[in-house]
Amino acid sequence: MAKLSVNINKIATLRNSRGGNNPNVVKVALDLERFGAQGITVHPRPDERHIRYSDVRELKPLLNTEFNIEGNPKEQKFVDLVLEVLPAQVTLVPDGQGQLTSDHGWDTITNQSYLQDTIALFKSKGIRTSIFVDPDEKMVKGAKATGTDRIELYTESYAHLYNSDKESAILPFVSAAKKAFELGLGVNAGHDLSLENLNFFYKNIPQLLEVSIGHALVSDALYYGLENTVQLYLRQLQ
Repeated sequence: MAKLSVNINKIATLRNSRGGNNPNVVKVALDLERFGAQGITVHPRPDERHIRYSDVRELKPLLNTEFNIEGNPKEQKFVDLVLEVLPAQVTLVPDGQGQLTSDHGWDTITNQSYLQDTIALFKSKGIRTSIFVDPDEKMVKGAKATGTDRIELYTESYAHLYNSDKESAILPFVSAAKKAFELGLGVNAGHDLSLENLNFFYKNIPQLLEVSIGHALVSDALYYGLENTVQLYLRQLQ
Protein backbone atom coordinates (compact mmCIF):
# COMPACT_ATOMS: atom_id res chain seq x y z
CA MET A 1 0.00 0.00 0.00
CA ALA A 2 1.27 3.48 -0.85
CA LYS A 3 1.84 5.71 2.15
CA LEU A 4 -0.45 8.66 2.82
CA SER A 5 1.47 11.81 3.75
CA VAL A 6 -0.79 14.69 4.73
CA ASN A 7 0.25 18.20 3.77
CA ILE A 8 -0.74 20.51 6.64
CA ASN A 9 -0.15 23.84 4.90
CA LYS A 10 -3.89 24.58 4.81
CA ILE A 11 -4.12 24.11 8.57
CA ALA A 12 -1.41 26.75 8.96
CA THR A 13 -3.22 29.04 6.50
CA LEU A 14 -6.35 28.90 8.66
CA ARG A 15 -4.32 29.62 11.80
CA ASN A 16 -2.50 32.54 10.22
CA SER A 17 -5.73 34.14 9.00
CA ARG A 18 -6.57 35.19 12.56
CA GLY A 19 -3.23 35.11 14.34
CA GLY A 20 -2.78 33.18 17.56
CA ASN A 21 -2.49 29.42 17.52
CA ASN A 22 -5.93 28.12 16.58
CA PRO A 23 -5.94 25.61 14.99
CA ASN A 24 -2.76 24.31 16.55
CA VAL A 25 -0.60 23.03 13.69
CA VAL A 26 1.46 20.70 15.86
CA LYS A 27 -1.60 19.16 17.52
CA VAL A 28 -3.24 18.56 14.13
CA ALA A 29 -0.08 16.86 12.84
CA LEU A 30 0.07 14.57 15.86
CA ASP A 31 -3.65 13.84 15.56
CA LEU A 32 -3.18 12.96 11.88
CA GLU A 33 -0.51 10.44 12.88
CA ARG A 34 -2.81 9.02 15.54
CA PHE A 35 -5.61 8.71 12.99
CA GLY A 36 -3.41 6.66 10.64
CA ALA A 37 -1.51 9.05 8.37
CA GLN A 38 1.91 7.59 7.59
CA GLY A 39 3.63 10.90 7.00
CA ILE A 40 3.40 14.66 7.46
CA THR A 41 4.33 17.06 4.66
CA VAL A 42 5.06 20.77 4.96
CA HIS A 43 5.97 23.28 2.27
CA PRO A 44 7.41 26.42 3.88
CA ARG A 45 7.65 29.36 1.50
CA PRO A 46 9.88 32.42 1.93
CA ASP A 47 6.96 34.67 2.95
CA GLU A 48 5.78 32.08 5.54
CA ARG A 49 2.19 32.70 4.50
CA HIS A 50 1.19 29.27 5.78
CA ILE A 51 3.77 26.94 7.35
CA ARG A 52 6.37 28.92 9.27
CA TYR A 53 9.98 27.91 9.62
CA SER A 54 9.41 27.79 13.37
CA ASP A 55 6.62 25.22 12.78
CA VAL A 56 9.06 22.96 10.98
CA ARG A 57 11.55 23.14 13.83
CA GLU A 58 8.82 22.42 16.39
CA LEU A 59 7.38 19.47 14.49
CA LYS A 60 10.56 17.52 13.84
CA PRO A 61 11.25 16.12 17.35
CA LEU A 62 7.58 15.32 17.97
CA LEU A 63 6.62 13.36 14.85
CA ASN A 64 6.76 9.58 14.81
CA THR A 65 6.02 9.08 11.12
CA GLU A 66 7.90 10.23 8.01
CA PHE A 67 8.54 13.98 7.84
CA ASN A 68 8.65 15.38 4.29
CA ILE A 69 9.72 18.98 3.67
CA GLU A 70 8.94 20.47 0.25
CA GLY A 71 10.41 23.62 -1.19
CA ASN A 72 12.64 25.38 -3.69
CA PRO A 73 16.32 24.77 -2.90
CA LYS A 74 17.26 27.94 -4.78
CA GLU A 75 16.18 29.68 -1.57
CA GLN A 76 19.19 29.38 0.72
CA LYS A 77 16.94 29.81 3.75
CA PHE A 78 15.13 26.63 2.73
CA VAL A 79 18.36 24.68 2.26
CA ASP A 80 19.62 25.80 5.67
CA LEU A 81 16.34 24.73 7.29
CA VAL A 82 16.44 21.24 5.76
CA LEU A 83 20.07 20.74 6.81
CA GLU A 84 19.19 21.85 10.33
CA VAL A 85 16.02 19.76 10.75
CA LEU A 86 17.14 16.64 8.81
CA PRO A 87 13.75 15.29 7.72
CA ALA A 88 13.27 11.79 6.36
CA GLN A 89 12.65 13.23 2.89
CA VAL A 90 13.10 16.52 1.09
CA THR A 91 11.02 17.14 -2.04
CA LEU A 92 12.50 19.75 -4.37
CA VAL A 93 9.88 21.93 -6.07
CA PRO A 94 10.63 24.72 -8.59
CA ASP A 95 8.32 27.32 -7.08
CA GLY A 96 8.77 31.00 -7.86
CA GLN A 97 8.54 33.88 -5.41
CA GLY A 98 4.95 34.54 -4.36
CA GLN A 99 3.58 31.55 -6.30
CA LEU A 100 0.09 30.59 -5.13
CA THR A 101 0.72 26.86 -5.40
CA SER A 102 3.04 24.49 -7.24
CA ASP A 103 2.16 24.41 -10.94
CA HIS A 104 4.98 22.65 -12.80
CA GLY A 105 7.79 20.19 -12.38
CA TRP A 106 11.53 20.65 -12.85
CA ASP A 107 13.18 20.80 -16.22
CA THR A 108 15.61 18.12 -15.13
CA ILE A 109 17.75 18.55 -18.23
CA THR A 110 18.32 22.31 -18.08
CA ASN A 111 18.77 22.21 -14.30
CA GLN A 112 20.66 18.92 -14.18
CA SER A 113 23.99 20.20 -12.89
CA TYR A 114 22.35 22.37 -10.22
CA LEU A 115 20.12 19.52 -9.07
CA GLN A 116 23.04 17.09 -8.94
CA ASP A 117 24.94 19.37 -6.55
CA THR A 118 21.90 20.10 -4.37
CA ILE A 119 20.81 16.48 -4.15
CA ALA A 120 24.33 15.34 -3.30
CA LEU A 121 24.37 17.83 -0.42
CA PHE A 122 21.10 16.55 1.06
CA LYS A 123 21.99 12.88 0.54
CA SER A 124 25.33 13.42 2.28
CA LYS A 125 23.28 14.20 5.39
CA GLY A 126 21.22 11.02 5.07
CA ILE A 127 18.10 12.75 3.70
CA ARG A 128 16.14 10.90 1.02
CA THR A 129 15.54 13.16 -1.98
CA SER A 130 12.58 13.46 -4.31
CA ILE A 131 12.10 15.94 -7.14
CA PHE A 132 8.83 17.26 -8.54
CA VAL A 133 8.43 16.34 -12.23
CA ASP A 134 5.78 16.48 -14.91
CA PRO A 135 4.67 13.12 -16.41
CA ASP A 136 7.25 13.28 -19.20
CA GLU A 137 9.66 10.41 -19.83
CA LYS A 138 12.42 12.83 -20.86
CA MET A 139 12.15 14.60 -17.52
CA VAL A 140 12.17 11.26 -15.71
CA LYS A 141 15.37 10.27 -17.53
CA GLY A 142 16.85 13.64 -16.60
CA ALA A 143 15.84 13.05 -12.99
CA LYS A 144 17.80 9.81 -12.92
CA ALA A 145 20.95 11.70 -13.90
CA THR A 146 20.56 14.08 -10.95
CA GLY A 147 21.09 11.29 -8.43
CA THR A 148 17.68 11.67 -6.79
CA ASP A 149 16.15 8.73 -4.93
CA ARG A 150 12.60 9.39 -6.06
CA ILE A 151 10.44 11.56 -8.27
CA GLU A 152 7.10 13.05 -7.30
CA LEU A 153 4.72 13.08 -10.25
CA TYR A 154 2.84 16.39 -10.51
CA THR A 155 -0.77 15.20 -10.85
CA GLU A 156 -2.72 18.40 -11.58
CA SER A 157 -3.33 17.47 -15.24
CA TYR A 158 -4.63 14.06 -14.21
CA ALA A 159 -7.03 15.58 -11.69
CA HIS A 160 -8.19 18.21 -14.20
CA LEU A 161 -9.05 15.64 -16.89
CA TYR A 162 -10.27 12.86 -14.61
CA ASN A 163 -14.00 13.56 -14.88
CA SER A 164 -13.98 13.96 -18.67
CA ASP A 165 -11.63 11.12 -19.67
CA LYS A 166 -9.82 9.37 -16.86
CA GLU A 167 -8.38 6.69 -19.17
CA SER A 168 -6.56 9.29 -21.24
CA ALA A 169 -5.67 11.34 -18.18
CA ILE A 170 -3.74 8.50 -16.57
CA LEU A 171 -1.73 7.41 -19.62
CA PRO A 172 1.24 9.82 -19.35
CA PHE A 173 1.55 9.01 -15.66
CA VAL A 174 1.65 5.28 -16.34
CA SER A 175 4.39 5.82 -18.93
CA ALA A 176 6.40 8.11 -16.66
CA ALA A 177 6.09 5.74 -13.72
CA LYS A 178 7.17 2.74 -15.81
CA LYS A 179 10.23 4.64 -17.00
CA ALA A 180 11.06 5.60 -13.42
CA PHE A 181 10.83 1.98 -12.27
CA GLU A 182 13.03 0.87 -15.18
CA LEU A 183 15.63 3.40 -14.05
CA GLY A 184 15.44 2.39 -10.40
CA LEU A 185 13.67 5.52 -9.17
CA GLY A 186 10.96 5.46 -6.52
CA VAL A 187 7.68 7.16 -7.42
CA ASN A 188 5.62 9.50 -5.26
CA ALA A 189 2.69 11.61 -6.46
CA GLY A 190 0.83 14.71 -5.42
CA HIS A 191 -1.27 17.76 -6.29
CA ASP A 192 -5.06 17.81 -6.56
CA LEU A 193 -5.45 14.14 -5.67
CA SER A 194 -8.77 13.59 -3.91
CA LEU A 195 -11.24 10.99 -2.69
CA GLU A 196 -12.75 11.05 -6.16
CA ASN A 197 -9.65 10.35 -8.22
CA LEU A 198 -7.09 8.76 -5.88
CA ASN A 199 -8.06 5.09 -6.13
CA PHE A 200 -7.98 5.01 -9.93
CA PHE A 201 -4.55 6.63 -9.90
CA TYR A 202 -3.26 4.17 -7.32
CA LYS A 203 -4.57 1.12 -9.20
CA ASN A 204 -2.92 2.24 -12.42
CA ILE A 205 0.51 3.18 -11.03
CA PRO A 206 2.18 -0.03 -9.87
CA GLN A 207 4.56 0.25 -6.94
CA LEU A 208 3.48 3.81 -6.09
CA LEU A 209 5.29 4.56 -2.83
CA GLU A 210 3.66 7.70 -1.44
CA VAL A 211 1.01 10.32 -2.09
CA SER A 212 1.09 13.78 -0.58
CA ILE A 213 -2.38 15.29 -0.15
CA GLY A 214 -3.35 18.49 1.59
CA HIS A 215 -6.02 20.79 0.18
CA ALA A 216 -8.61 18.15 -0.71
CA LEU A 217 -8.13 16.20 2.51
CA VAL A 218 -8.44 19.26 4.74
CA SER A 219 -11.51 20.40 2.78
CA ASP A 220 -13.14 16.98 3.12
CA ALA A 221 -12.45 17.04 6.86
CA LEU A 222 -14.86 20.00 7.18
CA TYR A 223 -17.66 17.62 6.20
CA TYR A 224 -16.50 14.22 7.42
CA GLY A 225 -14.28 15.05 10.39
CA LEU A 226 -10.51 14.71 10.41
CA GLU A 227 -10.23 11.15 11.75
CA ASN A 228 -12.87 9.77 9.42
CA THR A 229 -11.36 11.61 6.45
CA VAL A 230 -7.91 10.09 6.99
CA GLN A 231 -9.52 6.64 7.04
CA LEU A 232 -11.43 7.39 3.86
CA TYR A 233 -8.20 8.32 2.08
CA LEU A 234 -6.37 5.27 3.40
CA ARG A 235 -9.12 3.07 1.94
CA GLN A 236 -8.46 4.56 -1.49
CA LEU A 237 -4.90 3.20 -1.25
CA GLN A 238 -5.97 -0.40 -0.83
